[in-house]
Amino acid sequence: MSTDRNTMDAWSGRVDPEPDSPRWHQVIGAFADTTATTAPGAVLLGFACDEGVRRNKGRTGAAAAPAAIRKALAGLAWHRSAPAYDAGDVVCADGELEAAQARLAHALAEVLAGGHFPLVLGGGHEVAFGTWQGLAAHLERSGERAPRIGIINLDAHFDLRDPAHAHSSGTPFAQIAQAAAARGWPFRYACLGVSRASNTRALFRRAAELDVLVREDREITPANLAEVQAALDVFIADCEHLYLTIDIDVLPACEAPGVSAPAARGVPLALLEELAEQVRDSGKLRVADLAELNPEHDIDQRTARVAARLIHLLTLNG
Repeated sequence: MSTDRNTMDAWSGRVDPEPDSPRWHQVIGAFADTTATTAPGAVLLGFACDEGVRRNKGRTGAAAAPAAIRKALAGLAWHRSAPAYDAGDVVCADGELEAAQARLAHALAEVLAGGHFPLVLGGGHEVAFGTWQGLAAHLERSGERAPRIGIINLDAHFDLRDPAHAHSSGTPFAQIAQAAAARGWPFRYACLGVSRASNTRALFRRAAELDVLVREDREITPANLAEVQAALDVFIADCEHLYLTIDIDVLPACEAPGVSAPAARGVPLALLEELAEQVRDSGKLRVADLAELNPEHDIDQRTARVAARLIHLLTLNG
């Protein structure tokens, strides 16, 4: 498999003298192929792109996110037994968003074919359409006729804007709904952490038309977490495969200042982790991605560290 940019030089950090004290930078290897000689593991794949954010009139800078996440992840303690690999970056050049999404989909399908668990490092949330296309291509090649893919989006925004006007970071799940319908596949979408202040009535109406499982940010509280998890369990039970996508702007701005659209309220990391763990432990998670980290607006790498912690959390079972 080839990507646009090799990123192995990014992995460096402290080395502890005590035995059994590895960190990510000491263990992660380069992902060369998906042959039987490559032991199944977690595969990081960058999507260095913010063209969708630009088209959506947001604050650009998310193209630098994969490098920032690797830097924050490199020094975290290693607790896995299975390997992890870095597959490099897919780069969006000259505004060619659709071509970059297609390359991401191709690379991700190859990773899945090798029995690996891919984690895509966005990039704007336009990454989602490329991620879903890669999973869809893999399932089609595996002979599945109408797979029930459940998309779980932890996000302040639906990203269901009409793609007829332009493809952007605000349209990926509307694009996925159209692509699923064209294949005769069901569209199963849960959006948790939605800000009513940041989504128009038209978007809430569109979500209702598509039978989206919705929980607003103000509903995800310690007192109400069990109800949210119960609803998510019902959603998961009706799916064969899960795709988890986390838009970092779902977090409060004090926890994640480095995003295109900082949240006035948001869902605290402590609660977000509970939901991510629930998806991880379902046994159905096939792929995950993170979106909208914007290092240009980060403070003391605070947001990058949150993104790295989420990757660490999603890979703990390996």
